[in-house]
Amino acid sequence: MSTVTAPPAATDHVNIEIDGVATTAVKGSMIIHAADRMGVSIPRFCYHDKLTIAANCRMCLVDVEKAPKPMPACATPVMEGMKVYTQSKRALDSQRNVMEFLLINHPLDCPICDQGGECELQDVAMGYGQSVSRFVEAKRVVADEDMGPLIATDMTRCIHCTRCVRFVAEIAGTYELGGMSRGENLSIGTYIGKNISSELSGNIIDVCPVGALTNNPFRFRARAWELTARPSIGYHDALGSHLFLHLRRGEVLRTVPRDCEAINESWLSDRDRYSHAGLLAADRVSVPMLREGDEWREVSWEAALTRCAELLSATKTDQLGVLVHPVTSNEEGALLARLAQGLGCGFIDHRIHELDFADAPVAQPFEASLAEVEAADVILLVGCNPRLEAPILGHRVRKASKRGAKIATINPVAFDLHFELTHSLIVTPTGMLDSMLGLVSALEDDGESTPPAGMAAALASASADDAIEALAATLTASKRLVVVLGESAQNHPNASWLRALARQLTTGLGGKLNVIPQGANAVGLARHGVLPSESNAGPLFAKARATYVLYGIEPSVDFADGGVAQRALAKASNIIAFSAFAPAALKSQASVILPIGLLPEIDATLTNAHGDAQSTPAAAKLPGEARQGWRVLRALGERMGLSGFAFADLPSLRASMSAASVASGTGLSARVSAPTGLQRIATTAVYGSDAVVRRAAPLQAHSLSRAVCVTLHADDALALGLSEGQMVRVDDGFGVAVLPVEIGEQVARGGAWIECGHAASGPLAPAGAALQIDAVKA
Repeated sequence: MSTVTAPPAATDHVNIEIDGVATTAVKGSMIIHAADRMGVSIPRFCYHDKLTIAANCRMCLVDVEKAPKPMPACATPVMEGMKVYTQSKRALDSQRNVMEFLLINHPLDCPICDQGGECELQDVAMGYGQSVSRFVEAKRVVADEDMGPLIATDMTRCIHCTRCVRFVAEIAGTYELGGMSRGENLSIGTYIGKNISSELSGNIIDVCPVGALTNNPFRFRARAWELTARPSIGYHDALGSHLFLHLRRGEVLRTVPRDCEAINESWLSDRDRYSHAGLLAADRVSVPMLREGDEWREVSWEAALTRCAELLSATKTDQLGVLVHPVTSNEEGALLARLAQGLGCGFIDHRIHELDFADAPVAQPFEASLAEVEAADVILLVGCNPRLEAPILGHRVRKASKRGAKIATINPVAFDLHFELTHSLIVTPTGMLDSMLGLVSALEDDGESTPPAGMAAALASASADDAIEALAATLTASKRLVVVLGESAQNHPNASWLRALARQLTTGLGGKLNVIPQGANAVGLARHGVLPSESNAGPLFAKARATYVLYGIEPSVDFADGGVAQRALAKASNIIAFSAFAPAALKSQASVILPIGLLPEIDATLTNAHGDAQSTPAAAKLPGEARQGWRVLRALGERMGLSGFAFADLPSLRASMSAASVASGTGLSARVSAPTGLQRIATTAVYGSDAVVRRAAPLQAHSLSRAVCVTLHADDALALGLSEGQMVRVDDGFGVAVLPVEIGEQVARGGAWIECGHAASGPLAPAGAALQIDAVKA
């Protein structure tokens, strides 16, 4: 017998017993929490550890000593001295009876159900179901819901656990699902048969314990046991969500979340879940291609690399530019930097979305982790729509709001956010800078922070109206302040001012600044040298060059200033494109196209917004003769005799790489004055952020994917004599687009909101530019 004395129980714990085993549990927690911690299995359907407790299904009934009837383990709090039995006759009989009732109306169509093989109802029925049902009446049939292109429904299978209802209300924040009718007529649906308009909608497939909600693009394509799971990461924003790719014979058939509490918990954005549909688009290039006159022909890798080496060798060092998409991996980025250095090229950059380079901006890791964002008491969003820019970050901001945090925004558009706002300032791009100056000037009395050179005079002349004064009071009272700078702030013509003002604000109030990196691997590429030398720093196309190397870029849609980019590339003698796709716009400009793999197809490391380097193995099969980018770059560098390319394999390359910390400068650009007339508001379409997403048909058909248009405030539309749906000619003096008009109160007066990521809006000048809008004559 042991003589060791057990330590006294903590005051916030109680002593309980489960199946004869003594344990402690946190006061206020439920029996199911204690059982899960002990590894005791209790069947359940409606319970989910990320959702509120509903106690709908009653499958978790257990026997509690002295209780007059079985108790639901998910909704029964633990108490001192409680004794619980999960395997007693009363508990098992109750669970079997509940299972029998759940199967009364279930169609039992497992052989044709997409959920077959990974269905919670199947698993529990194996242990608690009967081989023969006593129910002999006709089963009920429920009409299916139209939930859009991403989610397929078979509502007759629904067991009314309400997990989907709670997810849409609590996590997605769109409140689009609910229970209708009562008793045997109860059904789950959207009531008016509309699509689910959440950027996280696919997660209701995961939380559904049966086959009522399934993955529509994956429907009837494969069985669970045919698939091989490969770990990977999301590459459509900088959060780097953890996920599994499910493959059959090298083809990605679906994507599901991989638990990671520090980042995406157990959720996944639709952008990461369904983007694999774009991997094998019709314009996917699988063989190296060379232009001969106006014709393209497929060639061998030997011939393509030889031609690239000739073009690069014949280009003067100051006439060469290397432009890299910010989703490019660290390995590819390091080799591109070595290639540029070996060729004497000082102009290499991945900051294709930036306009203001006065402070030499580079992507920085978040100062506040996602857990700290969730725990903040005040969050200020500047030029930011986290719901669409980084859906998992938006989810954390919503959690903070639900816990009582005050959320404030300074935006050019009243974005459709899924959390309550305490303060909302909707202003034009130039008004954003004026508002931030007024806000910081209202906080300058603390005397703890000194403004950078050039800003003091602007702060002295800034004014703060009542709305800004109220916001300043809220920020001053905060104890855990987080400021988030989003796309509209970073792609602003005076972004250096907004960054400096945000830093000034957080320094003075002891807050933390999170600047959302513009690209999945913007932090990693900055650390691995994909930046211009100091003498070449500045706007991407400030100087015309004879030869450009484009790595993973679609020039017609990927640059912030599409008009300037198109004019510069049109003047170039040669363009070498490392690309997974060969759209018509690229083929009209490029001289050589080298097919490279996309993230699901390559071994890669990306550095996320937390500054963590996350490695992912190659999963999907490369199409045709496409190769991993690092292999192509190694072959090209070796062919040209450049240093740094004499390695044999990927581990050798990674061993030779070193990440160097980099930081933005403190310079300020010349302030842009408000233009006469309307000024452009530019945000990237939620499903237009990169080449793969733009080709994912299910995402393009989703209700969040807006057709390209120009959205005007009602007063501005009235002043121009324009009506809803009318076609207009948008002219910035260099580029022209013909777009339909949409009228809405969400746009700041004086602004014209036109999304990027569309070919139709590609030729237009970027955010802040003056636009001339005229009706198109019939």
